Amino acid sequence: MCGIALPIRVEGQRLGARADAGVSLDDGAARGIHMSRLYLALAELEHQALSPGLLRRVLQTFLDSHRGLSRRASLRLDAELLLERPALVSPLSGWKAYPLQVQARLGPQGFHVELRLQLGYSSTCPCSAALARQLIQQRFSEDFDGQSPSHRQVLAWLGSSEGIVATPHSQRSTAELHVRLPEDAGDLPIRRLLDGAEAVLATALQTAVKRADEQAFALANGQNPMFCEDAARRLHGMLVDFPGIDGFHLRVVHAESLHAHDAVASASHAWNLAPSTP
Repeated sequence: MCGIALPIRVEGQRLGARADAGVSLDDGAARGIHMSRLYLALAELEHQALSPGLLRRVLQTFLDSHRGLSRRASLRLDAELLLERPALVSPLSGWKAYPLQVQARLGPQGFHVELRLQLGYSSTCPCSAALARQLIQQRFSEDFDGQSPSHRQVLAWLGSSEGIVATPHSQRSTAELHVRLPEDAGDLPIRRLLDGAEAVLATALQTAVKRADEQAFALANGQNPMFCEDAARRLHGMLVDFPGIDGFHLRVVHAESLHAHDAVASASHAWNLAPSTP
C-alpha cells in the first residue's frame, strides 16, 4: 500500500506524512494480503513520538496480522520537518523545511532502520573566487600604475564598483544524507544529523535576515569556498565520527550558476547496498 496519508510525531512536531506499508506474500496459495490490517496498524504512529522501538512494534503488528502469510514487513514514511533557525547576527529567526524519509524493515534477517535527510546550503566556487581576485589585482595595477596610493585612496578604491570589478559565483546547493541505524538504536538522530551537517558546511541557507545577517553570510561564503568534492569530504568526516549510525551514503549537488549542468559528488562508508549513481 503506497501513499497513505497520516500524521506522525517527530522532534515534538505533528507532521503530515505519506506512508508506504507492505508485507511479503510467502504463501503461494494466498491471493493477496489484508490491506485493512496494515492500515489499522498504522494508527499507532499518530499518538507516539517516532522512534525505532515504535517502528518495530508497528512492523511486528503487520506480521502478527498476517501470520502464516508473511515473513517480512516494510514501512516507509515521507514527511517534511520544520525547524526554526536563528539569523546569523540579528535577533530574527524563521522556519526551514527539511525533507525527511524513514524506512524500516523487519524479517528473518532482523530489524533495519534507515534515514534520508535533505538540507540546503550555499557554495562559493573556489576557482571563480581565485579568478575574481586576479581581475581585481589587474584593475588595481592598471588604476595605480607607477603610483604610491595613500591608505585613503586604497580604501575608497576597494569600496567602489570600479575597483571590485569581479565577484565569485555561488550556487544554492543540496546535501542528501542516507544513514543506516544499528538494530538496537534507541532514537532517530534527525535533529543532530541536520545540526551537524549545517555546522560543517558553515553556509546553511538562511530564513529571515537583516542587512547585517546578509553581510555575515557573504563573509561566511567568502571564507568557505567549496567544490562539491570539498562539501562531500566535510560531510563524510562528520558522519564517520557520528555516534549511533552503522553506515551512510551521502550525495551533494551544486546547482551551477555558471554551467547549465550540476556538479555532483558522493561518498559512502560501511554501506553494503549499492548507492544510486550520481
